[in-house]
Amino acid sequence: MNATNVSKTILDRLADELSDLTPEARKAATYVLENPRDVGVSTVREIALAAKVKPNTVVRMARQVGFEGYEDFRAPFRDAIRSGAADFPDRARWLQDISKSGDLGGLYADMVRDVMSNIEDTFAAISTEDLKTAADAIWKARRVFTLGVGVNNSVARNFTYLASTGMTEFHAIPRSGSTPVDDLAWADDQDILIAITCKPYRSEVVEAVSIAKEQGLTIVALSDSPASPIIRMADHGFVVSVDTPQFFPSSVGIIALLETLLSFVIAVASDEIPQRVETFHKRRHQLGLYYAEDK
Repeated sequence: MNATNVSKTILDRLADELSDLTPEARKAATYVLENPRDVGVSTVREIALAAKVKPNTVVRMARQVGFEGYEDFRAPFRDAIRSGAADFPDRARWLQDISKSGDLGGLYADMVRDVMSNIEDTFAAISTEDLKTAADAIWKARRVFTLGVGVNNSVARNFTYLASTGMTEFHAIPRSGSTPVDDLAWADDQDILIAITCKPYRSEVVEAVSIAKEQGLTIVALSDSPASPIIRMADHGFVVSVDTPQFFPSSVGIIALLETLLSFVIAVASDEIPQRVETFHKRRHQLGLYYAEDK
């Protein structure tokens, strides 16, 4: 049972026992039932103040539903926030609460664990055959458009930059001053769109994927759920794990998957691509773009 389900179970139990609580404890319980997100980011004093009761009343309420105290009661709600079951502001407040409590070592451990598990979980659900099929489609396409907005814009541009060391028709969109749908205006069934978005899904990405599908483009989608709107429209869909204690989805799994996908594209590409990559880097050396100690 995940943290979100656990916190819901607690709320259900609290609602069932509401009539058995003292009037003051009932006030505290009512506040929790009406504002469950506050529990994971608030101290016992903050909940008491908001519910207009004393802190020890909140503690008694927690004990009434089987917990030793408020901190035990709050833990599943904090875990639900960490696993992404709350919105960005709540998760940001939770991070500050960790700092105030002096538990940054726990945050560090959570970050390291999630970075590693995101990569493991992402690749555990993806077969080499799925990657090769997508790579074949990318290599055969006339043009490859990679779409990401917000934090995923830099991810899309990084993928495009790496691809451009050996290939020429890779384009990160939206271009500066443009929109995704305008950048795809003249694309057709000879082209491919790689689209990236995670909850909360960006409307301009979903719209661009829908329009690209109508224009006949092949769609490669990277998102955080099989139910994602762009995954449902994709010819090649890859679900990535983005869990993090941070207040925004982790990019680690997305970056790792794109790097792997690019390596597959190079692997299925024609023989001149490795030579072009070598030529690209030789040129950079000749132009002095790499630092040399012996200058």
